[in-house]
Amino acid sequence: MTPLDYDYLRRCLKERSGLVLAADKQYLVESRLLPIARKADFASLGDLVQALRAGQDGPLMTAVVEAMTTNESFFFRDKIPFDYFRTIIMPALLEARRSTRTIRIWCAAASTGQEPYSLVMCLKAMESEIAGWRIEVLATDLSSDVLEKARQGLYSQFEVQRGLPIQLLLKHFTQVGELWQIASDIRAQVRYRQFNLLSDFVQLGQFDVIFCRNVLIYFDQQTKVDVLNRLARITAGDGYLVLGAAETVVGLVESFKVAKAPPFPTEFCTLGPKSLKREFSPRRRTARATHSRGPRPSRCSSCRLTRWRASCAACR
Repeated sequence: MTPLDYDYLRRCLKERSGLVLAADKQYLVESRLLPIARKADFASLGDLVQALRAGQDGPLMTAVVEAMTTNESFFFRDKIPFDYFRTIIMPALLEARRSTRTIRIWCAAASTGQEPYSLVMCLKAMESEIAGWRIEVLATDLSSDVLEKARQGLYSQFEVQRGLPIQLLLKHFTQVGELWQIASDIRAQVRYRQFNLLSDFVQLGQFDVIFCRNVLIYFDQQTKVDVLNRLARITAGDGYLVLGAAETVVGLVESFKVAKAPPFPTEFCTLGPKSLKREFSPRRRTARATHSRGPRPSRCSSCRLTRWRASCAACR
């Protein structure tokens, strides 16, 4: 692939997906596009680029863009956002939406489905609180291939071992040969749709919660600002936007403010740029220890030790 071919592909990817590739990532493009070239019977990547330039093959351009997207995902990724969703976000929305009893959730970069299914498993743990409510979970992604896998809900042993607690695996999954399939009732709660984050969001409607995690990091500054502003327009006034651990709204837009929450029983919360650090309560002394030791002398007159000693009559 020539430098001119690579520059052309970089422009195409940015225009069609927002993905920004550095000048030194040509090796990555070549490794991901070679299978596409072979499948389409091109002798080289140069021939593939020439066909793209001719503009006669829309499906080929789609395959190229989808091949370059990163589809890394696993269940309960980073854990904290899902704890926050279950213990802070949902209780607040259940209080605020009593009149409509409807909540809409959007996973904007759903990949192979682990994120939306993790959210539904959180909702399953709240069945008594949300009985009689209409909770819609929309999951979108640019790639049709990963969405098809998400709809099937079939995962390898390696995939279910990444972040999924064993009790949830046994409760919500069935083994199918060497794979694990998530329960049909959980699959039925997620509606999948192919969608490009560079498209107009208005067609999707308004949402109470948006998970847009680990996708903005691949965009340039202006694209991040544009996406965040458009997300703000479809987020309810008291709604929530949940970003990835390496993403933030600070210094980019004023449409969102960082949510404040009570301390979590975990190290930190990565909802927005600030961390909620763990607060430990003082360790309690047992009643027995407080009663038996009493005031400690500076040095025991019998055993001559500075620390309390149970076997010494003078200490006791």
